[in-house]
Amino acid sequence: MASLRRRFAELIPELAKFGIVGVIGSVIDLGGAAYLHGVVGVGPMVSKGLSIAAATVFTYLGSRFWTFRHRVNQALLREGALFAALNIVGLAIAEVVIACTSYGLGMKSALAYNAASIAGTGLGTIFRYFSYKKWVFLAPGGPAAAAEAAVSGILVGADGGAASAADHGRPGGHGYAPRHERLDPADTPRR
Repeated sequence: MASLRRRFAELIPELAKFGIVGVIGSVIDLGGAAYLHGVVGVGPMVSKGLSIAAATVFTYLGSRFWTFRHRVNQALLREGALFAALNIVGLAIAEVVIACTSYGLGMKSALAYNAASIAGTGLGTIFRYFSYKKWVFLAPGGPAAAAEAAVSGILVGADGGAASAADHGRPGGHGYAPRHERLDPADTPRR
């Protein structure tokens, strides 16, 4: 029971940051969809697709550089592609709710659309949080850490110093990982 409380206490800062980024992303998503559909007259599915695309860019940057910055960073292209793919699944969840409401139930009022958009976004957000943690922003010590350790063994230079995967290939050796998470050559065991 104490370990469960400790685990929950460790999650609170991450959940708070995810919530803040998510609220701003939701304003971009829901506000953009309502504006595009209600004011501009764009169709319901296109409105949601455009607004969630804009929100995705914002939430990726907020998630990578603030919410999950303490987690293992993957290669930017791979991480961005996974993030986008999982957001497409989240978008599909939201679109299914809107489609069921608008076309399946025939409820086409602005109130019905906004309610369906909020419900779909909520379900998509739950999916996104858990999938980001599992596949995009990996926990230190997980499968990515084992892969990084293997890569670090390959990256040992002629002088015997090692570079972390987060530092390798980046000018000046300054990766996206916080300074305290980067490997120090003095702390790396020699092989």
